[in-house]
Amino acid sequence: MKVIKFILCLLFGLMFINAGLNKFFNYMPMEKPTPEQMKLFSAFGEISWLMPLVGIVEVIGGLLFIFPKTRALGAIVILPVMVGIVTHVFTLDKSPIGMGIAGVMLLINLWMIIDNKEKYKHLVS
Repeated sequence: MKVIKFILCLLFGLMFINAGLNKFFNYMPMEKPTPEQMKLFSAFGEISWLMPLVGIVEVIGGLLFIFPKTRALGAIVILPVMVGIVTHVFTLDKSPIGMGIAGVMLLINLWMIIDNKEKYKHLVS
């Protein structure tokens, strides 16, 4: 079980590191956006600091998520980005593959938060 958890966390972290680096270097091709997605992307373009901030959070959160000692912090750092991804995929994208990937990623993130709940107790007391 420990090996499976490590592999899932490694893949999760690497996916977020890759997504964050892509925000800066644009090396992954994108499908042609729908008109609704174009509205969203143009709105994001108006806020020039937003995508670099999301990219930095993805890279840092992904790095933290990989290592067991910092995984609890990484899971919390990634959670707002993960909520944004799930919201986007389930409202605008609606592709079954995207929904599946986003759903699995959200479950992994929630699993790590629940798995590390003891580390969060002092934050909410």
